[in-house]
Amino acid sequence: MARIAASVIVLLSLFLAKPASAWGPDGHRLVGSIADQLLTPNAKQQVKTLLGVELREAGPWLDCVKSVHRQNDGSLAYVVDPQYEPPCTPFANDRNAMIDYASRNWIDCVYPEGASATANLGCHNTYHFDDVAVQRDKFDRNYAGTNDHDLVAATNAAIAVLLGRPAPPPFDIKDKKEALFILAHLVGDMAQPLHVAAPYLDPNGSLADPDVTHTIDPSTETAGGNWIHDKAITVGNDAFHHAWDDTPSDLGDTAPLALVNVAKAVPAHTDRIENWSAIWATDTIAVAKQAMSDVTYTKIGPRKWTISFSDRAAYLQSADAIKRQQLAKAGARLAEIVNHVWP
Repeated sequence: MARIAASVIVLLSLFLAKPASAWGPDGHRLVGSIADQLLTPNAKQQVKTLLGVELREAGPWLDCVKSVHRQNDGSLAYVVDPQYEPPCTPFANDRNAMIDYASRNWIDCVYPEGASATANLGCHNTYHFDDVAVQRDKFDRNYAGTNDHDLVAATNAAIAVLLGRPAPPPFDIKDKKEALFILAHLVGDMAQPLHVAAPYLDPNGSLADPDVTHTIDPSTETAGGNWIHDKAITVGNDAFHHAWDDTPSDLGDTAPLALVNVAKAVPAHTDRIENWSAIWATDTIAVAKQAMSDVTYTKIGPRKWTISFSDRAAYLQSADAIKRQQLAKAGARLAEIVNHVWP
């Protein structure tokens, strides 16, 4: 229950502010664009027939579902927010399907007492992330910050449906079309370091370890880096998490050949497909150690820290290289799933 409670606390913090969206729409389109260029002819045709769009356009779909909100009468409705709507316009005729998906994945998570406000955000919002302590060396279901409705579990559920199997509870995935929309997004989320690993901090700004204490003190939470702020950013969102959501500005939203070539070099899996998502999460935790190295945290208020860098310019240069690497991995992984299903 501690792991579930921790995820709910994180969820509340994320979605009362700005929806967490690994890579943002451009990043998810980049991942899909890479995958599109690595698909077999049969897989490419199956995707187009099933979704009506290529993976590049499908990537943002699952974040668009976050525009589904509970109304005062208890019903769910898609609420257009001009700030987040542009990548969702291709799905303007698909909003009822989004409401249907959200309604089936709204209340089946276990929430701790006193978290009714969080429950009103919908269980499906938890499918986008894990919060494994960055001190860990691998993904393990026994670690704090994981649960049966986290990013790894959701990815496995969508893969199961694509393979013709039922989704395990608490997931309710209607069909292969819905499963592919989910995967087109979550495989990208899996490669963003702060969507899998998180820093837990004590009042002195040092790393705390929830797997040693076997509980998560709300005062150590950073909400996956959303409560850590970079004072050097004076315009826009200054959250450390958001900085890692941003993609390199020169990439746009369509993958260049150089990035596709990096993806082509990603080794194919030799393990069972059911194990792939945990393998990816383990890989991303290792990358997160790089993302959270050579930094200093300072507590400035309740659930609020600032971050500073030993060499900011060097850190940003390294972050840019890591982002390119992770986007390429995500595109290769998405293509590998789809090609496995439709060789």
